[in-house]
Amino acid sequence: MDWTKTNISATIDFNAQGRQIGDLRVPWSGNEQPLGYLPVPVAVLKNGTGPTLLLAGGTHGDEYEGPALLLHTLHSFDPVHLRGRIIMFPALNAPAVAARSRCSPLDDGNLNRAFPGDGSGGPTRMIAQFIEDVVLPECDAAIDFHSGGNACVFASLAMVYLGAVTADEKSLALAEAFNAPYTWAAEFAEQGTFNAAAIRKDVPMIATELGGGGNVNPHMVQLASDGLLRVMHYLGMLDGSVDVPEPGNRTVDIDVNMNGKIYSDRQGLFLPAASPGQPAKAGETAGTLYSVPEPERDPSIVCFLEDGIVLSVVNRGIVSRGELLVMTGKTTATACDD
Repeated sequence: MDWTKTNISATIDFNAQGRQIGDLRVPWSGNEQPLGYLPVPVAVLKNGTGPTLLLAGGTHGDEYEGPALLLHTLHSFDPVHLRGRIIMFPALNAPAVAARSRCSPLDDGNLNRAFPGDGSGGPTRMIAQFIEDVVLPECDAAIDFHSGGNACVFASLAMVYLGAVTADEKSLALAEAFNAPYTWAAEFAEQGTFNAAAIRKDVPMIATELGGGGNVNPHMVQLASDGLLRVMHYLGMLDGSVDVPEPGNRTVDIDVNMNGKIYSDRQGLFLPAASPGQPAKAGETAGTLYSVPEPERDPSIVCFLEDGIVLSVVNRGIVSRGELLVMTGKTTATACDD
């Protein structure tokens, strides 16, 4: 790893064999830590030679399925069964995770919009720059585990952003191996995301959306754990003694466009009519928006704009004008077992 490209240091050796757990030391002088450092937890599992897989959770601090999965994996997976190296960040935006907030309370930084980062910037941009310029060039593949957080609840899906020079097919293969019920492949768009950083470094990568709602969904954590083992098996990182879960019998490829996103046109109390994973039909009711301060006001009926699958539903009772209420995806392909 080229540590000359960052002001961040670490308490562990990323090249040592076995299991190591420590801190990234992010330089930061604030009210709470005027002369110390900002600790970001990091773990490395390494055994012999083989691919390097980057795993991140807590990129948004209110999304807990990823941190739960990575902490479970850290304490339950024996590196003796590994062929290669796992670099693991269970709480990548550590200040946001501690604050149970999407963004960092130190600089209001949204880490998944902060790439390529700035080694001389605030802590969020420093972490982003470290991942993009120091860690990703070492990696053969990456997964960033997201969920809906406090804001919404998602159906379980893998996300692939396309646009890398050579890694697109490998990214799609990672999604196929992960085998979430839904796969969302989209052309590269937002420059500030973790996925965009991987595209710039030509590293195969998927992200996930796994439930949400501000709690830890054990079903989603198990789904992600099974998917992770399948990805490691696909990459040739497991010895023959590890039981790899069989994939499910149905995956759906989805496409999301502006017709799949329904926004609130005013503040109100939103009562959804469907849950993530349920079918959506154009013209049918997606939910009802009520006025709390003016209960005499007629409610607004929100309708689906196209046929498809409900991917996410807002998790807040009271919503604001401009807030995403419901997102649907159009089914483009279905694969089933024979």
